[in-house]
Amino acid sequence: MRLDGFGLLVNDMAAMIRFYRDVLGFEIREAEDTSNVYLVKDGTLFLLYGRKDFENMTNRKYEYVKGLNGHSEIALYVDTFEEVDEAFRETVSKGAAPVLEPTTEPWGQRTCYIADPEGNLIEIGSFNRPFDR
Repeated sequence: MRLDGFGLLVNDMAAMIRFYRDVLGFEIREAEDTSNVYLVKDGTLFLLYGRKDFENMTNRKYEYVKGLNGHSEIALYVDTFEEVDEAFRETVSKGAAPVLEPTTEPWGQRTCYIADPEGNLIEIGSFNRPFDR
């Protein structure tokens, strides 16, 4: 097996599409009015799936956390410390909820956190050098 992508089960599809497309720059790969939306960021598949549609598909009910949640995070990387600060300001000005303003951690990473419209955490960080896989 290999990692193909990851996704979120969402309540408000339109708001989530607008956030990931317009605030974070994810590329949408299909019509916005579907219940299963594929976006791509840096070659990684990112799926938004409607909660009710997923429940219907699996014939089960699920529990969903409301508000800011700490179950997981999406991590985005930029090359410089300055870009962390700039990305934080820009995403917040476009509607992201600020969670942690940019700070340099003892392990050498500059990081900040924002949240999407449904409270999922997004980290923007850098070790002040280009990303190396």
